[in-house]
Amino acid sequence: MELPIIARLKADLAELQREMQFDLPRRLEEARAHGDLRENAEYDAAKQRQGEIRARIAQVHSRLSELATYSLARLPRDRVSYGSTVNVEDSESGQEITYRLLFPEELDGTNGEVSIASPVGRALLNAEVGDEVVVATPAGRRTLTVLRLVTMHASFSDGEG
Repeated sequence: MELPIIARLKADLAELQREMQFDLPRRLEEARAHGDLRENAEYDAAKQRQGEIRARIAQVHSRLSELATYSLARLPRDRVSYGSTVNVEDSESGQEITYRLLFPEELDGTNGEVSIASPVGRALLNAEVGDEVVVATPAGRRTLTVLRLVTMHASFSDGEG
């Protein structure tokens, strides 16, 4: 089974390639029809967009290559990993917090989503229920105890993913 981030990046790539192959050539042709290219803002904007799309396509290809090593089958079933939802208790405040660990490009600002590359995400990776992890934050060190863990495997088998 393909990870959701890979499917999303492939869809983004297809959209970028469509724009590069169909939309931009049409825009460039229309801009050329206006005459002198030295003072043609539409032509300049289309050329600039073309450069941005080329860069983004290269970026997406690179990220897909990096993510090719990830597969649902290789994610642990008993430890925190990508896609896990983790309930932790902050030892200082006693507050229970729920985090969902995602890749940085998947974050949409939803409460509780954290990047696996963030300090909290890095600290929680590979933790098991009952483990205490220490997170270095700008406000100081926090100790979190893993109370509950739902891995991506469980999410898929429950029909959530």
